[in-house]
Amino acid sequence: MITLGAFLGIAAVALGLVLTPGPNMIYLVSRSITQGRRAGLISLGGVATGFTVYAVAATAGLTAVFTLVPALYTAVKLAGAAYLLWLAWQAVRPGGTAVFAPRELPADPPRRLFAMGLLTNLLNPKIAVLYVSLLPQFVDPARGHVAAQSLLLALTQIAVAVTVNGLIVLGAGSIARFLARRPAWQRVQRYVMGSVLGALAVHLGLDRSRAAAATP
Repeated sequence: MITLGAFLGIAAVALGLVLTPGPNMIYLVSRSITQGRRAGLISLGGVATGFTVYAVAATAGLTAVFTLVPALYTAVKLAGAAYLLWLAWQAVRPGGTAVFAPRELPADPPRRLFAMGLLTNLLNPKIAVLYVSLLPQFVDPARGHVAAQSLLLALTQIAVAVTVNGLIVLGAGSIARFLARRPAWQRVQRYVMGSVLGALAVHLGLDRSRAAAATP
């Protein structure tokens, strides 16, 4: 139903975004380092639930709104491109804070860990940009079943994001110690991720496609 190119494209976008420091990564790393892997994994459960909420919204016909109001779709895409450029600058600017040197957080019970992971993801502008502006770029109306295509693309993104975030949670302490001893690696990571985000922003800003209306 979706092409191999669309599958690989959304997987690459999802990988680039999940590896770029943002609210989700900062929260998960902070929890994992200060409260342990179990707390990080519980928080990841909340983050995954947030992804599911976005996926349901996309599948339920979020793009139909943009089909009816093309100017709104254009505005959202441009806003998304601007936000990605801002993230790119945050990644490469001098004096940026290293994500694996997070602030201390007080210990929280499992229910609050899950709820905070969910809330952090739902309020994460990077994920909103992904589902509102980037994911529709991989939907091909000519293949029909736009809602089903959106669901498959969303599930691909969720699988990539949860897998990578899970590995980050499990290895947060070791990664933090490794990077603390090798500042050059931190600079490489920041510039690579900044370049990826900048390229996505340019592509999104120059794209002239229109939103695809959902079909059964």
